[in-house]
Amino acid sequence: MKNFRHQHQRPKKNTLIIGREAIIKAIKEGKQLDRIYMQSNVHGQVIDEIKSLAASALVPINKVPVEKLNSFNVSNHEGCIGQISKIQYQDLQQIISFVVDNGEVPLFIILDGVTDIRNIGAIARSAFCFGVHAIIIPDKGVGSLNEDAILTSAGALERIAVCRVNSLMKAVDDLHLNGIKVFASEMTAETKITTLDFTEPCAIVMGGEEHGIYPALMKICDEKFAIPMPGDFESLNVSVATGVVLYEVSRQRLV
Repeated sequence: MKNFRHQHQRPKKNTLIIGREAIIKAIKEGKQLDRIYMQSNVHGQVIDEIKSLAASALVPINKVPVEKLNSFNVSNHEGCIGQISKIQYQDLQQIISFVVDNGEVPLFIILDGVTDIRNIGAIARSAFCFGVHAIIIPDKGVGSLNEDAILTSAGALERIAVCRVNSLMKAVDDLHLNGIKVFASEMTAETKITTLDFTEPCAIVMGGEEHGIYPALMKICDEKFAIPMPGDFESLNVSVATGVVLYEVSRQRLV
């Protein structure tokens, strides 16, 4: 029987920026990159410049063996290959200001440690359908928002705002400064989701299935909540859980 399991697709060549100087030029020109694949043992002044520019532009760098770079089937990569982002990342404060100026009640989803692109795609689809204003992701430790993720989202990732930040902790601080409460989904929390008020400006943190929400991030959230489940099972898939949470938010706001 043919195996229909999800297969990782090699990025198309027209989405790649090949070589050190080409990557430097692309970042300086403001081209948004999803990430940079860098050979793990390269070093030097130009490499340091790439790292500095990438940090300023919030572009994650994946340290990889040369075999990974060779698998892209391109020549003269010089130990560095950049991948052009299909997502146009937005500034968080600008999104907040835009939503408030339009007289809408802010609603954000924060993803902490969610690495499976199929989960990210499914979350984006639910987020778009339920009126989330933006998805907030860290610049490291999150799955690549590539063509596979966009396909899984049914195109929602190209229609919803995505804010990539260098610190989720700082993002929460910025949300608080704008009067937005931050709620964290935690399966062991005593507070149940139905007892919270989601009609006020809020952001909801969803953690990866392996490690959950980073403890320091959990600590600065305003409230932890759990989804009540009569079934005796470990937990919901993160994308399914996000859909349940957003339904409750939508239900309260529509009522």
